[in-house]
Amino acid sequence: MKFRYIAGAVALALSLAACGTSQSATTATESATGSAAESADTVLKVGASPVPHAEILNFVKQNLAPAAGLKLEVVEFTDYVQPNVQLDEGQLSANFFQHKPYLDDFNASKGTKLTFVTPVHLEPLGLYSKKITSVSALAAGATVAVPNDATNLGRALKLLADNGLVKLKDGVGTAATERDVVDNPKKLQFKPLEAAQLPRSLEDVDAAVINGNYAIEAGLKPASQALVLEKTEGNPYVNGLVVKAGHEKDANIVTLGKLLQDQKVKDFIKQKYEGSVIPAQ
Repeated sequence: MKFRYIAGAVALALSLAACGTSQSATTATESATGSAAESADTVLKVGASPVPHAEILNFVKQNLAPAAGLKLEVVEFTDYVQPNVQLDEGQLSANFFQHKPYLDDFNASKGTKLTFVTPVHLEPLGLYSKKITSVSALAAGATVAVPNDATNLGRALKLLADNGLVKLKDGVGTAATERDVVDNPKKLQFKPLEAAQLPRSLEDVDAAVINGNYAIEAGLKPASQALVLEKTEGNPYVNGLVVKAGHEKDANIVTLGKLLQDQKVKDFIKQKYEGSVIPAQ
């Protein structure tokens, strides 16, 4: 009787062990299947300025992404800082709003490791005014608003220098600050402002150097309304797709990069922005 009890207990233990093994295998299989499904359903979350970046991304989302098996979520930002902060923190998969000189300066000053992946378009910087219709009409002592971030300030001062309004220290180029202005014949007064505020400043200043995306968003037409416009040839300020370092070759990022350089996107940019936004070559 004792032996029969022991044998029964052993048989029961073996049966339970087999059942547990089977259940573990089933759970592992379900987990693997779930991971594969999650990977297939991954949404690429991309931060962008509303105009033209988000508009371009939404064109891709509606017209090209479905056929490429790409799911996009476009998150709009009205400043130049949070899209990089949230990308660095992992809240975004990528962003699309900036040029490489701005990105390089941001990485250096903030200690981030973000990487420029794909060039998409150029937005020429322009000088605008609601008070005058030509550069020559800019009066002595006039106030000119300029972007207050380092890269776009240097870019703005170079635009003014290229059009004879100021002279910069030799060799300083787009790294210029107000201290690098060595000749200012009209005694212009510079008013640094956050880039997003520049269009609104036109009511209060004589002229303003405005980034292309904010000019377009404010209803300005750079190609026809700018008093002077940045040259496009050899221009380093091409806007493009940016990711956190190490993700440049992620399958979805590679796909999005190719779609952003598709001829249909270039045609969309040319038709919609009429020369105010120029596709990257």
